[in-house]
Amino acid sequence: MTALCRDCLWMGQDPPSRRCPACASPRLVVHAHLADLSIAHMDCDAFYASVEKRDRPELRDVPVIVGGGHRGVVTTCCYIARMSGVRSAMPMFTALKLCPKATVIFPDFAKYKTASNAIFAKVRALTPLVQPLSLDEAWIDLSGTDALNGGCPAKILARLQNEIERDVGLTVSIGLSANKFLAKIASDLDKPRGFAVIGQKEAQAFLAPKPVSILPGVGPALALSLEKAGHRTVGDLARADAKDLTRRFGTYGLRLWQLAQGQDSRPVNPDQVRKSVSAETTFSTDLSRLDDLTGALWHLCEKVARQMRAAAITGRVATVKLKTADFKLVTRRKTLAVPCQTAKMLFAAGRELLAAEVRGETYRLIGIGLSDLVDASNAPTDFFADEEQQARTTERVIDDLRTRFGKTAVVTGRSLKPQ
Repeated sequence: MTALCRDCLWMGQDPPSRRCPACASPRLVVHAHLADLSIAHMDCDAFYASVEKRDRPELRDVPVIVGGGHRGVVTTCCYIARMSGVRSAMPMFTALKLCPKATVIFPDFAKYKTASNAIFAKVRALTPLVQPLSLDEAWIDLSGTDALNGGCPAKILARLQNEIERDVGLTVSIGLSANKFLAKIASDLDKPRGFAVIGQKEAQAFLAPKPVSILPGVGPALALSLEKAGHRTVGDLARADAKDLTRRFGTYGLRLWQLAQGQDSRPVNPDQVRKSVSAETTFSTDLSRLDDLTGALWHLCEKVARQMRAAAITGRVATVKLKTADFKLVTRRKTLAVPCQTAKMLFAAGRELLAAEVRGETYRLIGIGLSDLVDASNAPTDFFADEEQQARTTERVIDDLRTRFGKTAVVTGRSLKPQ
């Protein structure tokens, strides 16, 4: 067995005890194939809450919830709050019932982005093969970097953990394995500040007793369908006939069978394009009037459009999301005549979708987004795109003015409507 000390980075064979022979630290990672694995998943620990605690040391030992107001939802929470049962995406009123002494902080995404940039700068210094999943997690492929980085991937990842904690003031957990799927599973095994390893040989035995819901893409509805078909655990799927799974569940049935075997051939792709850009808000009181809903919609369209322009991408499909007072989710989509990255065009599509849907029902949440994303340089320049191009020119000027003089430097008339 190969062992690695996560504190002093000693590495050797068959450690005589559970402590590092060099520094006596108990933080050893031990695995037969530790020196051979190179695909990792890095996940920051309770990221937003950890950033807030880093910047406000008085919150270190108290429960912290990052999220909206009483009617909003939990964006994330610290591990102390999780001990009371608080979870991400939980309604805020439920979270505060479970943890009434929690300190609630409204999200500051600019601050989180800065922290994320500092972390990813360290990761990308090790390899260009970094595929971000969000601000706080990524897959990393360190294959063939031993000579460049001065050690095998396991050792380099332990050093990376220490540097992030020292220089950025945040902790991350690492999962190391032979492929992306297993690495992501591993990163969740030893949180926070963890380092877990799953080798290819033990993967199937490790996965077998786990519920099928552990597999990516298996939500409650699919899990119920799989259970009705006799597949309650991952082991059940692994023992199933691949052709039968494909017949019952389509191509994803075959994908599930492969994952159940611990197989995942997807490469770490640093150029992976995000699938959508969206924004949403939860109302302080339920709304039912179309005018009130469209008033809230405009601000979200501006937010989405700014992100689209900043990323130099456009979207072909607009989606409006509504959540009723009894938490029923409604989504409506519209394919646009030309790819869009402006609030004006997105708002026009969203308002049309709202007008066709709103019929007196009360809603607690509204959201809008763009998907089917393409590079902005590939946007059409024909006659039908003129209105979008004109709006883009105007909104880019507004972006520049707000960057130079503040967010309130330019305010549209629609933004002045009472909310």
